[in-house]
Amino acid sequence: MDLLLILTYSAVCIVIFKAFKIPLTKWTVPTAVLGGIVIIGTLIVAMNYNHPFSERSREYFITTPIVPTVSGTVIEKTAKPNTFLSKGDVLFKLDPEPFQYAVASLKAKLTSAEEDMERAKSLLKRNAGSQRNVDITVAAYEDLRAQLHDANYDLENTIVRAPTDGYVTQDFLRPGMRAVSMPLRPVMVFVHKDEVNYIGWFRQNSLLRLKPGYAAEISFDALPGKVFSAEVVAVLPAMSEGQLQASGDLMSLGPIVKPGRVAVTMKIIDPDFEPYRKQLPGGAFAQSAIYSDHAEHLAIMRKVLLRMASWMNYLFPFH
Repeated sequence: MDLLLILTYSAVCIVIFKAFKIPLTKWTVPTAVLGGIVIIGTLIVAMNYNHPFSERSREYFITTPIVPTVSGTVIEKTAKPNTFLSKGDVLFKLDPEPFQYAVASLKAKLTSAEEDMERAKSLLKRNAGSQRNVDITVAAYEDLRAQLHDANYDLENTIVRAPTDGYVTQDFLRPGMRAVSMPLRPVMVFVHKDEVNYIGWFRQNSLLRLKPGYAAEISFDALPGKVFSAEVVAVLPAMSEGQLQASGDLMSLGPIVKPGRVAVTMKIIDPDFEPYRKQLPGGAFAQSAIYSDHAEHLAIMRKVLLRMASWMNYLFPFH
C-alpha cells in the first residue's frame, strides 16, 4: 500500500513537470525527490499509526471433526458433501446388529434379575430370607438396568447426526469402511453455518489504535474492487509467539524470534455484503484497515489507498 502512495506522488510530479514545463535540472529533480521523502514519509508514519492497515486478513470458519461415539462398520452414508444440513440430520449409519444383540442380552438378564429381586423380597416378607439377599438382588438388578441404558445409548449412536446447522466437506467416507471411536481418526469434517470470524493481523506498533467499536473496512482478494464497511469487535489479548506450556524444557530465546501480530476480530456491517457472502469460500484472504478517532483527516487517504489496493486484485501477477 505504501508503494501505491509513492506511485501516486510520482504520477503527480510528472503531471506537474509536464503541465508547467518545469525543466529537469540538478535542482528541480532533487527537490521533488526530497519533497516526496518528507511528505510521503510523514503521511505514511501518521497514517499507519492512527489508521492501521493489515495486508494479512482472513475469513475464519469453525469446523468439527466428526468422530462416532461407537466403533462399527458403515452401512449407509446419507450426507452429501457441501450440501446444507439441519441439526439432527443423519450423516451416516453404522451396523447396529452387534449393539442390538447386546441390548437383547441385557434385557433378558434384566428380566431374570427382576424375578430374583422379587423372589428375595417375597422370602423376606415370609421371614424365609435375609435382607442381605434382597440387597444383593436389588444391586444386581440396578447394575443391569444401568448396563442396558448404556447399551441403548450405544445403539442410538450407531446413527451419527449433524451437530448443528451446516454442511460436510471433503467427505471420503464410504459404506463398508470401519469408523473408529478415536479422536485421532475423524471420518468427516463438519462446517458450522454462520460461525464465521473476520480477523486482521495488525502490527504491534498500532496497538494503541486497536480498540473495539472503531470503524473498519475489509477488501477481499476474491472480490476485486469491492470494499465493505466493518466494525472492530475484539482485540485478542494474547499472541501465540509468547505462549508457554508445562513441560520439562526451560524457556529459551529460540532460533527464530518473531514479534508476532495482534489478532483483531471484525464484524462486517455493510448491507451490500450479503449478496457476496455465499460467493466467498471459507478462509478467503483479505486486506483490512481500522479507522481510529485520531487524525481523522488522514482516514480519507487510507480509504483511497485501500480501494486502490482492491482494484489491484484484478492483477493476478501481484498475488
